[in-house]
Amino acid sequence: MLPIVRTTGRRCTAFTIRSASKNNAATATPLILTRTFVSKKKKKAAARENPDALDIQEAVRVLHAFEVGNPQHQIEAHIQCKIEKSTPLIRGSVVLPRNIKQEATILVFATGKQAEEAVAAGAQFVGGQELIEKVQNGELKFDKCISTPAMFPAVTKIARVLGPKGLMPTVKKGTVTDDIANIVRTSKGSFDFKGDKRGVLHTGIGKVNFEARDIEANLGVILEELRTFGKTNNLKGIIQNVVLSSTRGPGIVIAGGPSI
Repeated sequence: MLPIVRTTGRRCTAFTIRSASKNNAATATPLILTRTFVSKKKKKAAARENPDALDIQEAVRVLHAFEVGNPQHQIEAHIQCKIEKSTPLIRGSVVLPRNIKQEATILVFATGKQAEEAVAAGAQFVGGQELIEKVQNGELKFDKCISTPAMFPAVTKIARVLGPKGLMPTVKKGTVTDDIANIVRTSKGSFDFKGDKRGVLHTGIGKVNFEARDIEANLGVILEELRTFGKTNNLKGIIQNVVLSSTRGPGIVIAGGPSI
């Protein structure tokens, strides 16, 4: 028996010619075996694909059906991200196309002309040393805290009060700056999010009375910010899975979530 193998692209065809009798050697019939190879990449993609996944428009329609009569209930996104041991905690701040909460209450540590600029930009609490004392005594409630570089050394004295609440101004977050007016205006409409230690981000992206296109637009902005975070930390394909849910609704896997 003489095997002959012919390979074309990804298809491998094997011909086996069986020995024939002397009287029928000229009419020997070859046995043809064909095998098609599937790439490992396609196999992995098929294995990851969830058969119950829905596109975002259909997922929002299902959640709306579960939340009839509850227009103010929240629609949430749960995003599984790829992280490594050295990856810092996932966090970010974006301006959503459609805001899902009231404007933030802003506190600014500033004096002189910069204090006037902060008031003009819409900051609710503005001051110097006297404001530090009020914060230390727990007299004020606010959502964002901003400081000028000149006031920052004094603000560090209440780091134990601001830090655990995530309100401590830092240069890295851009909340220690001389451009007070601009950062106050941006902070009033900004939306902050933060992942957990396992790389899962749980965040609201809208309310039940939002249209599906508004939900998709808000989700897209957050996913784009996560991709930027991934590039900064050398994480390729940082978004692995996206699930939408509501206050009373089920969790729905979004088809093609990583590419939205």
